Amino acid sequence: MNSIEMVPVMELPHPGGYVANPVLSKGEGKPLIFLHGLFGQEWGGFLDDLAAVRKVYAPAHAGSVDLSDLETLDGLWDLLIYYDDLFTSLRLDRFDLVGHSFGGMVAAEFAAMYPERVGKLVLIDALGLWNDDYPVADHLLSTPAVQTAMRFHNLENAAVAEEIKAPTDPDQVQAALVKRFLALSSTSQFIHPIPERGLRKRLRRIKADTLIIWGAEDRLTPRAYADDFAAGIKGARQAIIADAGHTPHLEQRDLVSERVRTFLG
Repeated sequence: MNSIEMVPVMELPHPGGYVANPVLSKGEGKPLIFLHGLFGQEWGGFLDDLAAVRKVYAPAHAGSVDLSDLETLDGLWDLLIYYDDLFTSLRLDRFDLVGHSFGGMVAAEFAAMYPERVGKLVLIDALGLWNDDYPVADHLLSTPAVQTAMRFHNLENAAVAEEIKAPTDPDQVQAALVKRFLALSSTSQFIHPIPERGLRKRLRRIKADTLIIWGAEDRLTPRAYADDFAAGIKGARQAIIADAGHTPHLEQRDLVSERVRTFLG
C-alpha cells in the first residue's frame, strides 16, 4: 500500500540545476537508499519496516517530477551522475542501496560505477540484463490491465488489491494518471526499446555484499535473471520468493522485509 502522504518529504535542490527532488525520508540509524520501480515513487509497508531500523531515503527518479529534466539527461551515464550528485547533496558518502525493477537496474549500475560508495546492495526483480531466450516483457506498449498482470502474481492478495484499487475522487484520478505518465516517460528514456545497456560486463566491478530477491512468478523480468545477476556479482546470494510476481516486497512483505533486514544486519 502506497502511503507517500504520510512520510516527510525533503525538497532537495539538485546541484546540476534539475528540478528539486522530493526525497521521502524516515527513520534513524545507518543510511539506506531505496530506488523505486517503473510506476512511480512509492512508500509502503516494506519501507516502514526498513525505517524501523535504518534512516531510509526514497527519492523520485530523475524526470518523474518534471520531464524537462530529461532534456539534458541524454543517457545512462548522465543518470548515474545525477544520482551521485543527489546522494552527495544528502551528505551520504557511503550507504546501503536497495533497488526494485528499474531502480534495481540503476542501483546495480551505480554500485558498479561507484563501488566504494555502496556498503550492501539489494536487488529486487531488477531490470538491466537481457537474454533472447527469456526476454523482459514490454510493459511500455501494454495496456494498463496487462501491465497490472505483469506486475503482480495474485490480484486477490490483500496488499495487491489495495495497491491497484482505483481512486474515485476526480482530482485523485487525475493525479494518478499524471504520476503514471511521468513515471513511465521518465524511465523509458533509459530502457526503451530494450532495458539493457551493457550492465552484464560491469557487474564484476560491484564490491558490495549483494542480496538478489526475486518473485518466483515474475511475468515482467523472468526468474532466470536472478541467476544471471548472481553469476555476475561475486558472492551474491539469492532469495526466491514463492507466490510473488514482480513486486515481492508488496506481495510477500513480511518475508521480504525479514530477509532484507537480516541481510542488512
